[in-house]
Amino acid sequence: MADLTKAMGINAPSLYGAFGNKEALFAKVLDRYIEGPGGYVKQAMLAPTAAEFVKQLLSASADFFTDPSHPCGCLAINAGLAWNPQSKQVSKQLARRHVTREKLFEHRLRQALKEGDLPEDSDPRDLARYLSVVFQGLAVQASAGANRRDLQKVVDLVLSGWPPSSQKASRF
Repeated sequence: MADLTKAMGINAPSLYGAFGNKEALFAKVLDRYIEGPGGYVKQAMLAPTAAEFVKQLLSASADFFTDPSHPCGCLAINAGLAWNPQSKQVSKQLARRHVTREKLFEHRLRQALKEGDLPEDSDPRDLARYLSVVFQGLAVQASAGANRRDLQKVVDLVLSGWPPSSQKASRF
């Protein structure tokens, strides 16, 4: 907090007066991140097909997570990995946001199923969880030093098997 208040040229009471506490400030930061730099997720949701949604989501994630103009990975995922476990409020906040993102994926995939854009035996909840795991994995890999090309290879593997169906999955 000392570094932040110094960089902003304000004192700690002013910061707390504006945001209440560290957790509330962090929530505002995440909101701005999701609406700003993370806006590519909502943009991908508008894709005309499920396959295009997955392609846009994961390719844009690979681009964003490895962009050298900011720290690699994803703010929310990196924070979850590094956050002090004693701060239960922040941990719960991050968990809620991950669940919300997965529910957005599920909603988009349910829409695709209704439109006949996914095989009838597809389970949108399972597919959303799968995409969420891949999304988070891309972020973690980028944080660990994976480059754009490496992440795109993972994206290409996901796309090569899209759309997965329950029957295909049961063979694994």
